[in-house]
Amino acid sequence: MSAAGLRDPEFTPDAAFGFDPYGFAQHRLSPAAIASLETLQATLEREVKPLVNTAWETASMPAGILEALVPLDLMEPAGVDPREAGSSLFNGFRNFVLARTDASVATLCNAQSGLFRSTVQLGGSPEQVAALDPRIRSFDLRGVFALTEPEHGSDIARGLATTATRTGDEWVIEGHKRWIGGADSADVLAVFARDTADGEVKCFLVPRDAEGVSLHVITGKVALRPMQNADFTLRGVRVPESARLQRIDSWRDVADIMRPLRVQVAWIAAGMQTGALEAAVRYVREREQFGRTVASFQLVQEKLARILGNLTATLGLVTQLSALQDAGELSDASSSLAKMWASLHLRESAALAREVVGGNGIVLDTEVARFFADAEAIYSYEGTHEVTSLIVGRALTGVSAFV
Repeated sequence: MSAAGLRDPEFTPDAAFGFDPYGFAQHRLSPAAIASLETLQATLEREVKPLVNTAWETASMPAGILEALVPLDLMEPAGVDPREAGSSLFNGFRNFVLARTDASVATLCNAQSGLFRSTVQLGGSPEQVAALDPRIRSFDLRGVFALTEPEHGSDIARGLATTATRTGDEWVIEGHKRWIGGADSADVLAVFARDTADGEVKCFLVPRDAEGVSLHVITGKVALRPMQNADFTLRGVRVPESARLQRIDSWRDVADIMRPLRVQVAWIAAGMQTGALEAAVRYVREREQFGRTVASFQLVQEKLARILGNLTATLGLVTQLSALQDAGELSDASSSLAKMWASLHLRESAALAREVVGGNGIVLDTEVARFFADAEAIYSYEGTHEVTSLIVGRALTGVSAFV
């Protein structure tokens, strides 16, 4: 006990992982993987975090963010066994560390390492994967996952309206995509379209600057403000057969790609909770009201304890889920359960962090405002709460409630 009557806290943030009171990272990752993620966190703290509030205020993604992160070779870091580096567990903790700083930073990196890379790895032929994956890992080839449309989000499986028509050795693509993160700076757009011949879904790597592509960035967002989401149309866009990913021939193939992506969004939700908790704890230990620190108030401590409980439960959930994925046992229901639960409790945790910071919780300087606003985007993307709940409900009852 110090002279001020304060104990040294038992729960303190880890250098790389923030609040992880049960030591999930330390018990599941190799020393080399932990060291790699410690380097990532140090880079985020030193070079990325100083850019984030301005990026959020101006709704822009500074080039310095990727310039700082790309040299770390995040997808295959030096010294980490390639099998571990390619695992869901390592990818999850990497997204956790990124989201601890900011959700847009995590989303930017995950768009490349998760969405785009997974689309090529799972959807491309062996020859396509061999040619493209090294360029994707190094960010030499930047791409995005273009599935959602203006009129079709949750019902995209049945409602996909973008079409592709084969003419000889070429395909002609017509359609409209929306909410495509990072499209404005990508080299290629992984466009999902319905084949007019057989009605099945195919995927095409369309150059962003191809004739017939018209793209603009969506403005006016109140969440994920630095992330540049785009709306684009395709009018008579022609690509060769070689641009079609050869192992995507149906919606089932698309679902196989999307299933693990929900796992990584759940990891992002966990990382955001530790970021929000750290910001809140830092604030209440410094802020004084009624002649004492806000940290000494019972109601404040109760809210902080609830956030830590939510975070720790989320970490346990996603850690085990990634272990199942790495063992080849991932299902739609299990990934949907994690995304549903993690994003719901992120919403609560971010709101509680905002509450304990009071009026200062709505300004960027205290950091919790970003987590509070961005929680709304995480709650909805990669499967809304309602859709993921219905997938879980179907698995529970054996009865589909989809209409």
